[in-house]
Amino acid sequence: MKHQYKPLALLCLMFLTVGAMFTMNDVLLPTVMEYYQLSYVQATLIQVAFYITYIIFPVPIARMIDRYGYKVSLVLALLISATGCFLFIPSQFLNSYLILLLAIFILSCGITIINVAANPFTTLLGDPDGAHVRINFVQSFSRMGYAITPAIAAPLIYNQSGDIGYYLPYTLIGGLIMLIGMLIYFSDIPAMVSEKQETFSFMSMLAQSRKYPHLLFGVIAMFFYVGAEASTAGFFIPYLTKVQNIPMEEAIQFLSLYYIFAAIMGILASVWLLKFIQAHHLVAILGSYMVCIYLICIFVTTDYNQYLLASLGLGLSIMFPTLFSLALEKTGDFAARGSALLNFALVGGAAFTPIQGYLADHFGVAKSYIIPCICFVVITIYALLFTHKPLNRKAKDLTLETIS
Repeated sequence: MKHQYKPLALLCLMFLTVGAMFTMNDVLLPTVMEYYQLSYVQATLIQVAFYITYIIFPVPIARMIDRYGYKVSLVLALLISATGCFLFIPSQFLNSYLILLLAIFILSCGITIINVAANPFTTLLGDPDGAHVRINFVQSFSRMGYAITPAIAAPLIYNQSGDIGYYLPYTLIGGLIMLIGMLIYFSDIPAMVSEKQETFSFMSMLAQSRKYPHLLFGVIAMFFYVGAEASTAGFFIPYLTKVQNIPMEEAIQFLSLYYIFAAIMGILASVWLLKFIQAHHLVAILGSYMVCIYLICIFVTTDYNQYLLASLGLGLSIMFPTLFSLALEKTGDFAARGSALLNFALVGGAAFTPIQGYLADHFGVAKSYIIPCICFVVITIYALLFTHKPLNRKAKDLTLETIS
């Protein structure tokens, strides 16, 4: 069977909610800046609370997947994420930024499990040759969640009386997550429990990963990519409102356009582009495009910068799933642990956003975009190195030796 469509359909629904939870950070950051009167650095604690889980939990999660399988892990992940969503209710009514950060942290714990479990699980649901296509297709649903969420969330947060109710979209997302969790629990989705359960640590996984040089390079690229994505989206609305002088309501519409571009390119890549362009070549092409757009938005102010900023979604759309699948390519039974290593790299979202916040506070939002620009320079270099024949051949030879 080329693809297992029933479990893939459930994963698509799940990633739709993951996209919604991710993009809410981008709407929440400028909202809480206004609501709690915060600086940019203080507001970026949202991103820190969201991404710090990726350095704490990947190893325990990998052990859980190894012991209990993918199905149990995914149901637990959705339950945890829903709990985080519902915590936004006491956060607002108690007027507590601390509870808000706790809610984001708990919500992110669930998403971390999903990322560690669902991405390698997707690569296993069919023929190996279709792994890039499957993971891009499933991840395109998260991009759809990104695209529709701002348009739905904005009217819920900013009501006609001018009051801010940031807990409302999270309550809606939490209910949807609970429903999807029930569907997965009562489905016949395969658990795929590992036949050989092992005790492993971060250091042991790192040592074993030396057999797969492309995985180690992929972890570094993923660290910079997530930093770039969190920085780009997190400061998207502030850039439009402060640099382009666009009203908040219109800025949120451009954020939706940014994610619509991402969703379109994600689908286009999964059904067409990746059939004709090798994955690492596509990363190099779009990475170069991203660097050029960042430089324009940093140093040139025009009436069209909002459209250029939205077009960054075209490049960002394929990066996570493609970098993920490139890194896990031909890792075999090591895929779950390789996924855990890659998810350590997602802490890049916590590492880079406070730096950008500092630059925004002291030099302006436009200049702060030098941070994601530098990140994409690194990603583009990684993609070009991946095409280097001796490096590629070395990775393949080592993988074949491991399999044999």
